[in-house]
Amino acid sequence: MSTVQQETFDIIAKQAKIDIATIKPESTLKDLGIASLDAIEVLFDLEEHFNINLPNEDTDFDNGTVGQLVEAIERQIAQKATEG
Repeated sequence: MSTVQQETFDIIAKQAKIDIATIKPESTLKDLGIASLDAIEVLFDLEEHFNINLPNEDTDFDNGTVGQLVEAIERQIAQKATEG
């Protein structure tokens, strides 16, 4: 598990008040019982933690998986690193 994935899972578990063991890369935020408003809080926490901005197309609450969210965060981190 990558550091980004571990930290993302930690933030989701803390925000949603769920056991981190229940989070799988193929889970959606909806599957985890995270309502839309809570999902927005999760995204804010992730953006703040990683010091990035997630584009709207990377934040599909209903169908997007946690794994896709981790990939989106990793892309943003990589893009930020190349921009200096």
